[in-house]
Amino acid sequence: MARIAEDDLASGELSTPFGPFYVVASRDGVIHADWNGFLAKGAGELSTRQTNGGQARAMIEWAFAELEEYFVGKRVSFTVPVRVSGTPFQEAVWAALMEIPYGETRSYRDIALAVGSPKAVRAVGQANRANRVAVIIPCHRVIGQSGKLVGYAGSAVHLKAGLLEIERTVKI
Repeated sequence: MARIAEDDLASGELSTPFGPFYVVASRDGVIHADWNGFLAKGAGELSTRQTNGGQARAMIEWAFAELEEYFVGKRVSFTVPVRVSGTPFQEAVWAALMEIPYGETRSYRDIALAVGSPKAVRAVGQANRANRVAVIIPCHRVIGQSGKLVGYAGSAVHLKAGLLEIERTVKI
C-alpha cells in the first residue's frame, strides 16, 4: 500500500455505548477504527493524529454518521469506503467477514471454509485479530465452533457480546 501523507489523514473520537471509538481516515476511506487503539496494536499512534485533510475529514464524518446509526439500531450495513491492506489471506478473510449478514454469526471454521482454507482456522483468528477496522469490517460476528463468544481483541469479549446484542435486538 502506498504511504499516506500526514496531511491526507483525519481522525476523530466517537462516543459509543462501549466507550470512545477512534476512527482514522484518508481521503479514500477509513483505515483504522477501534476502541482506544487496542484492537489494532500497530495503528494506535494514528488514532491520536489530527490533521486538516478536508477530504479525509469528510470520510470521518461519513463514518461517524453511519456508526452512530449502527449503535442505535438504525443501520445494518455500511457504505463508507474502507481502505485496508494485509496479506492475501487476511484480505480474503476480511472480505468473507463483510459477507456475514447483520445479526448473524459464523464460526472461525466457517470462515476458513469460505476462503478455501479449511485447515486454517487459527489463521482466520489471527486475520480477525489483525482487522484494523472494527465494526465496519464485522469481526465481532465470528464465534467459536461451539457457539461460544471467543477471541475478540484478546480479553474484550464483552465488546463482541455488546455488538451482537445490538444486532439481535434490531428487526430487519
